[in-house]
Amino acid sequence: MPYTVFNSKFRLFSLLLILVICQNTVFGFPPKREFYQIKIYHFKEDSQRKRLETYLKEAYMPALHRAGIGKIGVFEPADEVDSLLYVLIPFKSADQFLSLPEKISKDKQYVTAGKDYLDTEYNNPVYTGFESIFMEAIAGMPVLKAPGLKSGPSERIYELRRYEAASEKLHENKISQFNNGELDIFSRLGFNVVFCGQVKAGSKMPSLMYMTSFENKTERDAHWKTFGSDPAWTKLNAQPEYAHNFLRADIYLLHPTAISDI
Repeated sequence: MPYTVFNSKFRLFSLLLILVICQNTVFGFPPKREFYQIKIYHFKEDSQRKRLETYLKEAYMPALHRAGIGKIGVFEPADEVDSLLYVLIPFKSADQFLSLPEKISKDKQYVTAGKDYLDTEYNNPVYTGFESIFMEAIAGMPVLKAPGLKSGPSERIYELRRYEAASEKLHENKISQFNNGELDIFSRLGFNVVFCGQVKAGSKMPSLMYMTSFENKTERDAHWKTFGSDPAWTKLNAQPEYAHNFLRADIYLLHPTAISDI
């Protein structure tokens, strides 16, 4: 092949490669949608929680970071009534989620640091059980966004909501409402949305889950009061095509723990 022809093809290939790499910034193409897992651990006694937090801090979270997973949220109920711990894990792809157990099982630092959790005896468990919820980010918010809250962790409120619909069609309709106005209103009113995902596997389906965040409970209550009377929301929610698109809403008010990245 003549050098000039080869050189022209090489330049063309290089140009195409640059276009692919820069597509998200130069051309404003939306980023690829993430996936999320929420693990909800249940405890019977405080010693179990302490052991789990040690495992998360010294073994699991460092292993996930080494595996290429970014900020991980660890939360506790704000009312201190339920013995629960919530762990929010973002994934770049479903494959990253599926391959994670095998990947970290080969991580020697993880296996050593997590020995108490990994090798726990049947009569001395670290937890009484845990739930797992797997989600895909919706188009209107494709990636997780950690808020820049300035108050102390014990003051901050992370509000996790789950909107359960009566049918798959109504569920998709609620997602459409989020993508076509509701998320924009949250953004304008300063709700600090952390993520918004469609549940792909979980105990309550079909459902949409999302998390907002506030400096404190007073600010949270004030934001929802403003939202309820916002003209744009009133207009959007009055549109007949969005009627009855969720059956019930589960609301969980959480504080970040000392080991949370978010």
